[in-house]
Amino acid sequence: MLFFIIPAILVVYLSLTDLSTANFTSDISQMNFIGLQNYATLLNDAFAKKILFNTVFYVVVTLSLFNIGAALLVALLTVHVNRRAGFFYRALWLLPRITSGSVYVLMWRRIIAEPPYGILNQVNILLGQPTVVYAAEDPWTFVILVNGFIGLSFGMIIFTSAIEAIPKDLLNASLVDGSTLLQRVRYVILPMLRWPLLFVVTYQTLSLLTSFEQILLLTNGGPGIYETEVWALTAYHRALSNYFGNAQWGYGSAFAVVLVAIGVVLAIVYMRVFRFRELVSEPKIEVL
Repeated sequence: MLFFIIPAILVVYLSLTDLSTANFTSDISQMNFIGLQNYATLLNDAFAKKILFNTVFYVVVTLSLFNIGAALLVALLTVHVNRRAGFFYRALWLLPRITSGSVYVLMWRRIIAEPPYGILNQVNILLGQPTVVYAAEDPWTFVILVNGFIGLSFGMIIFTSAIEAIPKDLLNASLVDGSTLLQRVRYVILPMLRWPLLFVVTYQTLSLLTSFEQILLLTNGGPGIYETEVWALTAYHRALSNYFGNAQWGYGSAFAVVLVAIGVVLAIVYMRVFRFRELVSEPKIEVL
Protein backbone atom coordinates (compact mmCIF):
# COMPACT_ATOMS: atom_id res chain seq x y z
CA MET A 1 0.00 0.00 0.00
CA LEU A 2 2.65 2.49 1.06
CA PHE A 3 5.41 1.83 -1.46
CA PHE A 4 3.50 0.66 -4.53
CA ILE A 5 -0.28 1.08 -4.62
CA ILE A 6 -0.53 4.64 -3.23
CA PRO A 7 2.36 6.00 -5.39
CA ALA A 8 0.85 4.29 -8.46
CA ILE A 9 -2.54 5.92 -7.82
CA LEU A 10 -0.88 9.31 -7.30
CA VAL A 11 1.05 9.02 -10.58
CA VAL A 12 -2.13 8.14 -12.48
CA TYR A 13 -3.90 11.12 -10.91
CA LEU A 14 -0.98 13.46 -11.66
CA SER A 15 -1.13 12.37 -15.30
CA LEU A 16 -4.66 13.80 -15.41
CA THR A 17 -3.52 17.24 -14.21
CA ASP A 18 -1.30 19.99 -15.63
CA LEU A 19 0.87 20.22 -12.50
CA SER A 20 4.19 21.89 -13.24
CA THR A 21 6.67 24.33 -11.75
CA ALA A 22 4.49 27.22 -12.86
CA ASN A 23 1.42 26.13 -10.88
CA PHE A 24 2.91 23.85 -8.22
CA THR A 25 0.81 22.87 -5.22
CA SER A 26 1.06 19.95 -2.80
CA ASP A 27 -2.71 20.04 -2.20
CA ILE A 28 -4.30 17.41 -4.44
CA SER A 29 -7.65 19.19 -4.35
CA GLN A 30 -6.03 22.36 -5.75
CA MET A 31 -4.44 20.66 -8.76
CA ASN A 32 -5.94 21.59 -12.11
CA PHE A 33 -7.69 18.49 -13.50
CA ILE A 34 -7.45 18.33 -17.31
CA GLY A 35 -8.53 14.76 -18.02
CA LEU A 36 -6.76 13.01 -20.90
CA GLN A 37 -5.20 16.15 -22.34
CA ASN A 38 -1.66 15.06 -21.41
CA TYR A 39 -2.19 11.79 -23.28
CA ALA A 40 -3.48 13.65 -26.32
CA THR A 41 -0.40 15.87 -26.21
CA LEU A 42 1.78 12.78 -25.91
CA LEU A 43 0.19 11.16 -28.98
CA ASN A 44 0.77 14.34 -30.98
CA ASP A 45 4.36 14.75 -29.78
CA ALA A 46 6.56 14.97 -32.86
CA PHE A 47 9.29 12.87 -31.21
CA ALA A 48 7.12 10.28 -29.44
CA LYS A 49 7.42 7.74 -32.29
CA LYS A 50 11.19 8.11 -32.41
CA ILE A 51 11.46 7.67 -28.64
CA LEU A 52 9.18 4.62 -28.76
CA PHE A 53 11.27 3.09 -31.56
CA ASN A 54 14.44 3.78 -29.55
CA THR A 55 12.89 2.03 -26.55
CA VAL A 56 11.83 -1.04 -28.54
CA PHE A 57 15.23 -1.26 -30.22
CA TYR A 58 17.08 -0.88 -26.91
CA VAL A 59 14.97 -3.48 -25.09
CA VAL A 60 14.92 -6.09 -27.87
CA VAL A 61 18.63 -5.93 -28.72
CA THR A 62 19.89 -5.75 -25.12
CA LEU A 63 17.50 -8.47 -23.95
CA SER A 64 18.26 -10.91 -26.76
CA LEU A 65 22.03 -10.41 -26.95
CA PHE A 66 22.94 -10.01 -23.28
CA ASN A 67 20.16 -10.49 -20.71
CA ILE A 68 19.07 -13.81 -22.24
CA GLY A 69 21.55 -14.92 -24.93
CA ALA A 70 24.89 -14.14 -23.30
CA ALA A 71 23.55 -14.94 -19.80
CA LEU A 72 22.47 -18.41 -20.92
CA LEU A 73 25.76 -18.97 -22.76
CA VAL A 74 27.87 -17.97 -19.74
CA ALA A 75 25.75 -20.18 -17.47
CA LEU A 76 26.13 -23.18 -19.79
CA LEU A 77 29.87 -22.67 -20.11
CA THR A 78 30.57 -22.18 -16.42
CA VAL A 79 28.62 -25.25 -15.26
CA HIS A 80 30.62 -27.47 -17.63
CA VAL A 81 34.05 -26.48 -16.32
CA ASN A 82 35.82 -26.89 -13.00
CA ARG A 83 33.45 -25.73 -10.25
CA ARG A 84 35.92 -23.25 -8.71
CA ALA A 85 36.86 -21.84 -12.10
CA GLY A 86 33.18 -21.44 -13.00
CA PHE A 87 32.48 -19.68 -9.71
CA PHE A 88 35.40 -17.28 -10.27
CA TYR A 89 34.30 -16.52 -13.83
CA ARG A 90 30.72 -15.81 -12.74
CA ALA A 91 32.03 -13.56 -9.97
CA LEU A 92 33.82 -11.43 -12.60
CA TRP A 93 30.53 -10.92 -14.45
CA LEU A 94 28.95 -9.61 -11.24
CA LEU A 95 31.39 -6.69 -11.03
CA PRO A 96 29.39 -4.35 -13.33
CA ARG A 97 26.24 -4.97 -11.27
CA ILE A 98 27.78 -4.34 -7.85
CA THR A 99 29.80 -1.31 -9.00
CA SER A 100 28.27 2.10 -8.36
CA GLY A 101 26.41 3.24 -11.48
CA SER A 102 28.20 6.58 -11.64
CA VAL A 103 31.63 4.96 -11.28
CA TYR A 104 30.78 2.25 -13.79
CA VAL A 105 29.60 4.73 -16.44
CA LEU A 106 32.55 7.02 -15.71
CA MET A 107 34.89 4.17 -16.66
CA TRP A 108 33.02 3.68 -19.94
CA ARG A 109 33.15 7.40 -20.69
CA ARG A 110 36.92 7.26 -20.21
CA ILE A 111 37.10 4.29 -22.58
CA ILE A 112 35.23 6.04 -25.42
CA ALA A 113 36.40 9.61 -24.76
CA GLU A 114 37.88 11.74 -27.53
CA PRO A 115 41.67 11.71 -27.97
CA PRO A 116 44.00 12.01 -26.19
CA TYR A 117 41.94 10.83 -23.19
CA GLY A 118 39.94 7.94 -24.60
CA ILE A 119 41.50 4.51 -24.03
CA LEU A 120 40.18 3.15 -27.34
CA ASN A 121 41.59 6.14 -29.19
CA GLN A 122 44.93 5.77 -27.43
CA VAL A 123 45.04 2.21 -28.76
CA ASN A 124 44.11 3.50 -32.24
CA ILE A 125 47.00 5.98 -32.10
CA LEU A 126 49.46 3.25 -31.05
CA LEU A 127 48.29 1.08 -33.95
CA GLY A 128 48.48 3.96 -36.42
CA GLN A 129 44.72 3.99 -36.95
CA PRO A 130 42.55 7.12 -37.22
CA THR A 131 40.83 8.24 -34.05
CA VAL A 132 37.07 8.02 -33.72
CA VAL A 133 34.58 10.04 -31.71
CA TYR A 134 32.79 6.94 -30.48
CA ALA A 135 30.14 8.76 -28.44
CA ALA A 136 28.93 10.54 -31.58
CA GLU A 137 29.64 7.92 -34.26
CA ASP A 138 27.96 4.89 -32.68
CA PRO A 139 26.33 5.74 -29.34
CA TRP A 140 23.87 2.85 -29.39
CA THR A 141 26.65 0.26 -29.40
CA PHE A 142 28.00 1.57 -26.12
CA VAL A 143 24.58 2.15 -24.58
CA ILE A 144 23.77 -1.52 -25.20
CA LEU A 145 27.18 -2.72 -24.00
CA VAL A 146 27.01 -0.67 -20.81
CA ASN A 147 23.56 -1.98 -19.91
CA GLY A 148 24.14 -5.46 -21.31
CA PHE A 149 27.06 -6.24 -19.02
CA ILE A 150 24.91 -5.33 -16.03
CA GLY A 151 21.86 -7.29 -17.17
CA LEU A 152 23.86 -10.39 -18.13
CA SER A 153 24.80 -11.15 -14.54
CA PHE A 154 21.19 -11.46 -13.36
CA GLY A 155 20.18 -14.06 -15.93
CA MET A 156 23.51 -15.86 -15.49
CA ILE A 157 22.85 -16.49 -11.79
CA ILE A 158 19.26 -17.66 -12.38
CA PHE A 159 20.18 -19.94 -15.29
CA THR A 160 23.19 -21.39 -13.48
CA SER A 161 21.08 -22.33 -10.47
CA ALA A 162 18.39 -23.85 -12.70
CA ILE A 163 20.89 -25.90 -14.73
CA GLU A 164 22.60 -27.25 -11.61
CA ALA A 165 19.17 -28.23 -10.22
CA ILE A 166 18.38 -30.48 -13.21
CA PRO A 167 18.37 -34.13 -12.01
CA LYS A 168 21.62 -35.82 -12.94
CA ASP A 169 19.68 -38.93 -13.95
CA LEU A 170 18.26 -37.10 -16.97
CA LEU A 171 21.70 -35.98 -18.13
CA ASN A 172 23.21 -39.41 -17.51
CA ALA A 173 20.39 -41.06 -19.45
CA SER A 174 21.05 -38.78 -22.41
CA LEU A 175 24.74 -39.70 -22.25
CA VAL A 176 23.84 -43.40 -22.32
CA ASP A 177 21.70 -42.72 -25.39
CA GLY A 178 24.78 -41.24 -27.08
CA SER A 179 23.79 -37.57 -27.11
CA THR A 180 26.31 -34.87 -27.91
CA LEU A 181 26.76 -31.76 -25.77
CA LEU A 182 24.60 -29.68 -28.14
CA GLN A 183 21.88 -32.33 -28.12
CA ARG A 184 21.85 -32.39 -24.31
CA VAL A 185 21.48 -28.61 -24.29
CA ARG A 186 18.73 -28.68 -26.93
CA TYR A 187 16.66 -31.63 -25.71
CA VAL A 188 17.34 -31.84 -21.97
CA ILE A 189 18.57 -28.55 -20.50
CA LEU A 190 16.57 -25.93 -22.42
CA PRO A 191 13.17 -27.67 -21.95
CA MET A 192 13.85 -27.71 -18.21
CA LEU A 193 14.45 -23.93 -18.19
CA ARG A 194 10.96 -22.74 -19.09
CA TRP A 195 10.29 -21.36 -15.61
CA PRO A 196 13.63 -19.51 -15.34
CA LEU A 197 13.29 -18.23 -18.92
CA LEU A 198 9.80 -16.88 -18.23
CA PHE A 199 11.00 -15.15 -15.08
CA VAL A 200 14.18 -13.69 -16.57
CA VAL A 201 12.55 -12.54 -19.83
CA THR A 202 9.65 -10.88 -18.00
CA TYR A 203 11.71 -9.33 -15.21
CA GLN A 204 14.48 -8.10 -17.50
CA THR A 205 12.04 -6.67 -20.05
CA LEU A 206 10.35 -4.64 -17.32
CA SER A 207 13.75 -3.68 -15.93
CA LEU A 208 14.99 -2.44 -19.31
CA LEU A 209 11.76 -0.56 -19.97
CA THR A 210 12.09 1.39 -16.73
CA SER A 211 15.88 1.78 -16.50
CA PHE A 212 17.52 4.97 -17.67
CA GLU A 213 20.31 5.67 -15.18
CA GLN A 214 23.14 4.42 -17.39
CA ILE A 215 21.78 6.18 -20.50
CA LEU A 216 21.32 9.39 -18.52
CA LEU A 217 24.93 9.31 -17.31
CA LEU A 218 26.46 8.11 -20.59
CA THR A 219 24.66 10.13 -23.29
CA ASN A 220 21.70 11.87 -21.59
CA GLY A 221 19.61 10.89 -24.60
CA GLY A 222 22.02 12.37 -27.12
CA PRO A 223 24.01 13.03 -29.16
CA GLY A 224 21.72 15.11 -31.30
CA ILE A 225 17.97 15.26 -30.80
CA TYR A 226 16.72 12.21 -28.88
CA GLU A 227 19.30 9.94 -30.55
CA THR A 228 19.45 7.54 -27.59
CA GLU A 229 16.42 8.82 -25.67
CA VAL A 230 14.20 6.03 -24.30
CA TRP A 231 10.69 6.27 -22.86
CA ALA A 232 11.69 6.13 -19.18
CA LEU A 233 14.35 8.80 -19.70
CA THR A 234 11.79 11.01 -21.42
CA ALA A 235 9.44 10.64 -18.44
CA TYR A 236 12.31 11.73 -16.19
CA HIS A 237 13.22 14.69 -18.41
CA ARG A 238 9.63 15.89 -18.69
CA ALA A 239 8.85 15.56 -14.99
CA LEU A 240 12.14 16.48 -13.33
CA SER A 241 14.84 17.71 -15.66
CA ASN A 242 13.63 19.05 -18.98
CA TYR A 243 15.55 21.40 -21.21
CA PHE A 244 13.41 24.45 -20.47
CA GLY A 245 13.75 24.50 -16.68
CA ASN A 246 10.01 23.91 -16.17
CA ALA A 247 9.29 20.56 -14.48
CA GLN A 248 6.07 19.18 -15.98
CA TRP A 249 5.02 16.60 -13.40
CA GLY A 250 1.63 15.98 -14.97
CA TYR A 251 2.96 15.44 -18.49
CA GLY A 252 5.87 13.32 -17.23
CA SER A 253 3.43 11.17 -15.26
CA ALA A 254 1.51 10.48 -18.47
CA PHE A 255 4.68 9.04 -20.01
CA ALA A 256 5.17 6.90 -16.89
CA VAL A 257 1.60 5.55 -16.98
CA VAL A 258 1.94 4.58 -20.65
CA LEU A 259 5.18 2.77 -19.79
CA VAL A 260 3.45 0.81 -17.03
CA ALA A 261 0.65 -0.16 -19.42
CA ILE A 262 3.17 -1.41 -21.97
CA GLY A 263 4.91 -3.46 -19.27
CA VAL A 264 1.66 -5.08 -18.14
CA VAL A 265 0.73 -6.02 -21.72
CA LEU A 266 4.16 -7.54 -22.35
CA ALA A 267 4.00 -9.53 -19.10
CA ILE A 268 0.64 -11.01 -20.18
CA VAL A 269 2.03 -11.86 -23.63
CA TYR A 270 5.05 -13.60 -22.09
CA MET A 271 2.81 -15.69 -19.83
CA ARG A 272 0.82 -16.80 -22.86
CA VAL A 273 3.90 -17.60 -24.91
CA PHE A 274 5.51 -19.64 -22.11
CA ARG A 275 2.12 -21.23 -21.24
CA PHE A 276 2.12 -20.05 -17.65
CA ARG A 277 -1.03 -22.00 -16.76
CA GLU A 278 0.71 -25.26 -17.63
CA LEU A 279 3.74 -24.34 -15.55
CA VAL A 280 1.68 -23.72 -12.41
CA SER A 281 -0.88 -26.48 -12.92
CA GLU A 282 -1.01 -29.43 -10.52
CA PRO A 283 0.71 -32.60 -11.77
CA LYS A 284 -1.76 -35.05 -13.26
CA ILE A 285 -1.79 -38.64 -12.02
CA GLU A 286 -3.15 -41.16 -14.47
CA VAL A 287 -5.26 -43.94 -13.00
CA LEU A 288 -4.68 -47.26 -14.72
